[in-house]
Amino acid sequence: MRILVIGGGGREHALIRKIKQSPKVDYIACTPGNGGISYDAECFDVGACDIDGVVALAKQISADLVVVAPDDPLVLGMVDALNKEGFATFGPNAAAAIIEGSKVFSKNLMLKYGIPTAEYKVFDNPQDAIDYITEKNEFPTVIKADGLALGKGVLIPETLDDAVAGVKEIMEDKVFGDSGNNIVVEEFLTGPEVSVLAFTDGNCVKPMVSSMDHKRALDGDKGLNTGGMGTVSPNPYYTDEVAKECMEKIFIPTIEAMNKEGRTFKGCLYFGLMITPKGAKVIEYNCRFGDPETQVVLPRLKTDIVEIFEAINNGTLADLDIEWSDEACTCVIMASGGYPKSYPKGIEITGLTDGQLDGVTVYHAGTAIKDGKLVTSGGRVLGVTALGEDLPAALAKSYDAVKAINFDGAHYRKDIGKRALEANCN
Repeated sequence: MRILVIGGGGREHALIRKIKQSPKVDYIACTPGNGGISYDAECFDVGACDIDGVVALAKQISADLVVVAPDDPLVLGMVDALNKEGFATFGPNAAAAIIEGSKVFSKNLMLKYGIPTAEYKVFDNPQDAIDYITEKNEFPTVIKADGLALGKGVLIPETLDDAVAGVKEIMEDKVFGDSGNNIVVEEFLTGPEVSVLAFTDGNCVKPMVSSMDHKRALDGDKGLNTGGMGTVSPNPYYTDEVAKECMEKIFIPTIEAMNKEGRTFKGCLYFGLMITPKGAKVIEYNCRFGDPETQVVLPRLKTDIVEIFEAINNGTLADLDIEWSDEACTCVIMASGGYPKSYPKGIEITGLTDGQLDGVTVYHAGTAIKDGKLVTSGGRVLGVTALGEDLPAALAKSYDAVKAINFDGAHYRKDIGKRALEANCN
């Protein structure tokens, strides 16, 4: 098979490295890819949201399957365009991708079908939102831009002044563009967070192993929110009991709800969950693999991922037994100095051979090849990932490897997995 992967980050690198293990595949292309991905796939210079360009590229390379990994092209209808031209795909069509593309849609879906989530209200007028927040006077509160915002469209103000400023930023200053035309204001939930990705063909849903993300830039969950500074799998808070509850009250009801709405979801559905004192609740849905959750989930997958893609396309996922390793997996993100604010690019990375290091897997998120050298080209640069018999063993491998990789200004959290280890001790 000849497979084309759309995207250019760590998630896409993780998908490509897993696809590469399939005996069914003899050629992998990626667009736009990145420096590290270029060691594992042929990279092309077509933008991830260039639908016409991607369709043309799929024809050019005679792709047997196109894996559309990022949210933007999914929401824009890239899968629809590829299917129309006869290409097999992995990823939901635009009608289903709205589950991530619109927070208003997903919250209303949960309310309509009784799927547990935080209480909320939707606003299209900033003053109405401010009046509501003032009257409720409950802090912290949560304010979400309706549309896609590079994973940054969520504010958690702790005071009324901050909340008013946040509403104005999103709705009047348009810091997230048209994504802020509508907002969701919702109650702040407490409890451990769990990320669960699930394969689904629209009828059957098969959850993957759980993971725990670390969103804040600095140790101790301090600093600004980022796209994710590291992940571990499994998540100790996702017990068998919680998994059963989520399957019955969240996973299956969500798939059924989408079918009833005429928006059958096929692909990978991401459930961002909060395990509250009143049970598991949905914080958010994503219409694709999470980043950097994918980097710790896929290394634990034992089943051929291409067979899973085929089963989803054929509607036979229920017949496929998906196997997972019992090992733990950890990913430590090495980021550019200054991230998530402004940061330099083009800084040489040393310590790797052909983008990799013995004993671990290095997923490239923001790298490029310049004058024959591997250099930084993004905020999150590398995801240093290791498998181990347990969490401490995997973490030790990841952190030993991080110390062997260098680029000026590199920063990373030194406490990835700490919360998970504490949970295991209690």
